[in-house]
Amino acid sequence: MLLLAFDTATAAITAAVHDGSRVVGEAEMTGAMAHGEQLAPTIRAAMQQAGAAMSDLTDVAVGVGPGPFTGLRVGVVTALTLGSTLDLRTHGVCTLDVIAADVAAEGEFLVATDARRKEVYWARYAAADGVGGVRLDGPHVSAPAGLAAQHPDLPAYGPGAVVYSAVLRPAGDVRPRAAALAQLVASGRHDDLPLEPLYLRRPDAQPR
Repeated sequence: MLLLAFDTATAAITAAVHDGSRVVGEAEMTGAMAHGEQLAPTIRAAMQQAGAAMSDLTDVAVGVGPGPFTGLRVGVVTALTLGSTLDLRTHGVCTLDVIAADVAAEGEFLVATDARRKEVYWARYAAADGVGGVRLDGPHVSAPAGLAAQHPDLPAYGPGAVVYSAVLRPAGDVRPRAAALAQLVASGRHDDLPLEPLYLRRPDAQPR
């Protein structure tokens, strides 16, 4: 296996290469409005670090959100294109699951990302062996106050928990990492989703 994984569902543009045993290449850029410009060089940097060519790949994995319309579409379309042109096995993974994989917690916890429009994308997890989590509920999109009222005692991880720290119980600014996504897929510890964006709501721009 040689797996290329990437995620564009948040402001982080992150890519990693996994050889079936470990992550052998990783790169990240940040740009909330520059996913289209930065994804390709991020992928290129991860592939160069791995010392691999695109023709060496066997699999491609992408975080399918939930996330904002434009950035999320960039990642999903890129994965679809690579899968088709290079005849790769494709894997879609919920981006909140990718964040949860890097959480070290006990008991239940929340993962939240910024959905803009004063809302968060979120899911609820149960800790698994102290690291990562099993999704119990979600993903959903809600106002932070509504989420806090629904789960007042649960710690929250992720960018959304930081943005709305006055409302939620932030426990860590954990961002999605393509390395965590790659490890989830390589180990088979993921829900394999279709390569379709999880928008959870309609785009901001609507035709009249």
